Amino acid sequence: MMNRMYRMIAAAALIAVGLQAAAEGQPPNVIFIFADDMSYETIGAAGMLDIDTPNLDKLVENGASFTHAYNMGAWGGAVCAASRSMLNSGRFVWQAQDGVKAGVKTQRMWSQRMQNAGYQTYMTGKWHVPGADAADLFNVSKNIRGGMPKQTPEGYNRPKSPEDYENGWKPWETKYGGFWEGGTHWSEVLADDAVGYLETAAQDDKPFFMYLAFNASHDPRQSPKEYIDRYPLDRIQLPENFLPQYPYADKICGLKLRDEKLMPYPRTEYAVKVHRQEYFALITHMDDQIGRIFQALEKSGKADNTYIVFTADHGLAVGHHGLSGKQNMYDHSVRVPFLVVGPDVKPGIKIDAPIYLQDAMATSLDLAGAPMDGVDFKSLLPLLRGEADEHYPEIYGAYMNRQRMITRGDWKFISYPTADVERLFNLKKDPNEMNDLAKNPEYAAKLKQMREALTVLSKKLDDPLLKASKGKKNKK
Repeated sequence: MMNRMYRMIAAAALIAVGLQAAAEGQPPNVIFIFADDMSYETIGAAGMLDIDTPNLDKLVENGASFTHAYNMGAWGGAVCAASRSMLNSGRFVWQAQDGVKAGVKTQRMWSQRMQNAGYQTYMTGKWHVPGADAADLFNVSKNIRGGMPKQTPEGYNRPKSPEDYENGWKPWETKYGGFWEGGTHWSEVLADDAVGYLETAAQDDKPFFMYLAFNASHDPRQSPKEYIDRYPLDRIQLPENFLPQYPYADKICGLKLRDEKLMPYPRTEYAVKVHRQEYFALITHMDDQIGRIFQALEKSGKADNTYIVFTADHGLAVGHHGLSGKQNMYDHSVRVPFLVVGPDVKPGIKIDAPIYLQDAMATSLDLAGAPMDGVDFKSLLPLLRGEADEHYPEIYGAYMNRQRMITRGDWKFISYPTADVERLFNLKKDPNEMNDLAKNPEYAAKLKQMREALTVLSKKLDDPLLKASKGKKNKK
């Protein structure tokens, strides 16, 4: 009880110091920490999985947790490229590619906007924004990774059995490269870079914006053996919605999609548990590196006037619904963790209002007092400050021309145009999305309502699928 009281006193003091700094005209620093392929359920403090994330848990305890943060979609299999293009251009999914090209030319990419607001900008880690060069966009950059760590043939279609595992690919074996390429694990390299920059920033009065983009927890999911050992297979639970194979996988993303080839078909309990073991281990290893960054921030003396935002570019299935990757519209793949700590953010609060993860850009611009012209996403400050309790009335999702989604209130509607299939879920009663109500006559009116709502939202977002459908009708 006393420890809790002391934490509350410390939090109140932090808010007071931060507000004083703001009142004195000192712009707040912003540290944006970005994970790759990390589902919303993979924060220990969320209480959904048995996973160790003590440093991210501290963000949950000391700040705000957005429980329903979504990625809007992708135009190709590399969902991360679309997500990062939206994030850095501020444009919705179908405008993001042109938004990147225009943004670079007109100084309206995220980092450029922060620079124009008087910030020194720093970047390390994964970039993967086609059409933009991070080295040209940030004042300081180091160890920029263009995309995912290199996967090897041995990393696919595994493990078929315990014997296959013993004789095959291991996450801690450096000979396979990947995260180990260069001799030091990439998550450790990123932490080294961030700590070094914070040591320099401690001597500078200029506000800073740090863009720290981990490659973790993307495959190849490699980490030191001690992290794998923390997750014996009897600690790993099979997802409740596990399936040997998703019935529409060939139509909605393809059985030969790179991500889906990581695990053998049909999915087995053993293979899924091994992949989740390696997934959790890589996340825990990343969490330890994030802890090092937090320590360096405290040591720098800048913590009291710094906002930290943690999120990921999208989620990941890793065995949910018989899927392996992120190219689907289920919550495990479209929802991400989203945590904010800052001078005036109340500790330990949960915000259930649906948001897009790309709102991080608009929020930082709002904090910096920077113009937000041409930014489609919204600042989260009204939600964080208790000035609003709604943000987006509905959430849109898309994958190529193969999948569309709308989430509205307790309901989610998914359309598979190339498979001529519709799915309807009540997320409140069925959070694991296992009970498809689309063919239930009792919900025919709700199905029609959600289908029409998706059409309206798609028009607003200039969805190319609507144009393609209209073109086909005109030809007929």
